[in-house]
Amino acid sequence: MAVADAAAVAAGTPVSTLMEAAGGAVAAAVQERYPRQPVVVLCGPGNNGGDGFVAARHLDAAGWPVRLALLGSRGSLKGDAAEAARLWTRPVEELSVDLLESHPLVIDALFGAGLRRPVDGIAARLLARMGVLGLSVVAVDVPSGLHGDTGEVLGQSVKADLTVTFFRAKPGHYSLEGLRLCGEIRIANIGIPPAVLDDIQPALWKNEPMLWSPLLKRHDLGDHKYLRGHLTILGGGYSTGAARMAALAARRAGAGLVTIAAPATAAAIYRGTEPGNLVADCDGDDDFARLLADRRRNAVLIGPGSGGNERTRRAVLSALALGRAAVLDADALTVFAERPDTLFAAITGPVLMTPHAGEFRQLFPDLADIPGKVDRTRAAAKRSGAIVLLKGPDTVIAAPDGRAVINVHASSALATAGSGDVLAGIAAGLMAQGLAPLAVGAAAAWVHGECSYRFGGPGLIAEDLIHCLPEALGAAMN
Repeated sequence: MAVADAAAVAAGTPVSTLMEAAGGAVAAAVQERYPRQPVVVLCGPGNNGGDGFVAARHLDAAGWPVRLALLGSRGSLKGDAAEAARLWTRPVEELSVDLLESHPLVIDALFGAGLRRPVDGIAARLLARMGVLGLSVVAVDVPSGLHGDTGEVLGQSVKADLTVTFFRAKPGHYSLEGLRLCGEIRIANIGIPPAVLDDIQPALWKNEPMLWSPLLKRHDLGDHKYLRGHLTILGGGYSTGAARMAALAARRAGAGLVTIAAPATAAAIYRGTEPGNLVADCDGDDDFARLLADRRRNAVLIGPGSGGNERTRRAVLSALALGRAAVLDADALTVFAERPDTLFAAITGPVLMTPHAGEFRQLFPDLADIPGKVDRTRAAAKRSGAIVLLKGPDTVIAAPDGRAVINVHASSALATAGSGDVLAGIAAGLMAQGLAPLAVGAAAAWVHGECSYRFGGPGLIAEDLIHCLPEALGAAMN
């Protein structure tokens, strides 16, 4: 955003014009959302505070009762923020928690996305008091204290009903803390020309079907099951439901055939359930490699219920040695916790890894505490050579070259056993059809989330997601 602002100024749009547009957009959003009522505008010492001065002036002109308080002195303001303050002809008050006791609507223009230090002092006390009183808050750019890049809370922040940001959203808006704090996010056009993105060349996207949906549409009448891909899943001797659900999800996602490679002791369980799932006996260390010798078996899924054992480890290395497109989940990741470099060195083809936070920490212990989920996931993808899908309400899918996608299209109902197995199955089903791993991760995450919305109520379990897959895929392709 700093580069975008500078490019707009270089192209002839003064900062004062951008600030006027930003503050006007905040005032317009307030008037659209709320009935006229007393407003307190809390302004910081930078350009975020300048936006607040502009918003206050617009609301005052529209007849709203407005009080404005400033962190610091009016005389210490500089540049365009000082000019915005000069145009505000009403009183400027000192920050005080007493401003909040009448339960006004609050416009939080204290600190923007560029904050680099923890919020403290009177500003922190004000933000905390807003939460205690349950006030309605409109945040300018970000709720104060939320880091725009990493999405971490610096010291103290506040939950907003509405966040008005400018030109493009920031990574922090779609972090876990951002999702908790930002409320409704509105992105206002303030006059920055979209052409500035040509020079910036952003490599981070919010996940939407427009990024990958054309890849899902197959209309060739000459298609047959082998053209749709033959997925092989390593089944375990216990927890057989994980591989079975993944297989059903993969078939619903479009894989032409799905075979579960099962131990002989459990093969009867796999064969006695879903009739469309093929089952092959797989006990010895070489059995899985022999199955994959058939080149029509173009994709593998290893991890769901496979077991944290040597059989799983050898199966992963066999699949990677043969260059098969692979989705590695759960046990297929944790079996390499002691020697992750062994796994990374074997990755030469298309691979998608789908860890949750605990599995990520086992594979990448020194990366797990990097501030910002996007940066953590990018670093892991670069190190491993795989596409990494780090699960959560703010799922991040990152490629070794730095491209990344944030998926927030998901409901909290997905926090149920087996949900991750279904996600892995969807991803593997798409991988079998030849999609590139970054597109696979983005599409699978979005469709998985759409299934949770399609269910439409409480009581969701993992099996329900599979039944919702046809509608979810249809929504993605329309």
